Amino acid sequence: MTRAERAKQFLPFDSMKGLKEALAEREERHSREEKRELCEEETDRLSERLARLSPGAGVRVRCYRDWREQTLEGRLAGIDREGGRLFIENISGAIRFEDIYSIVPAVPNR
Repeated sequence: MTRAERAKQFLPFDSMKGLKEALAEREERHSREEKRELCEEETDRLSERLARLSPGAGVRVRCYRDWREQTLEGRLAGIDREGGRLFIENISGAIRFEDIYSIVPAVPNR
């Protein structure tokens, strides 16, 4: 038996195919956070800030995305006011207005 053939005996073996993925998925589901609701004052403040935004501005957005609260930062790529969505450069997908907790001006990292 050659050295390479002997080494193959000790390669990792997954006797329960898919178990690792199933456990990771279950752990992800358990780590999900509930979306919190904003009070009326916070909603009004957020609406004012959204009205003043213009594409190209640097922003830091605190929002509910992918089952948890996140902070995203970058240049504002676009605003769909009718559809209620915000787009940030280099961030995949849109951020819905109802998922936003706060928006503050920021200088995006380049």
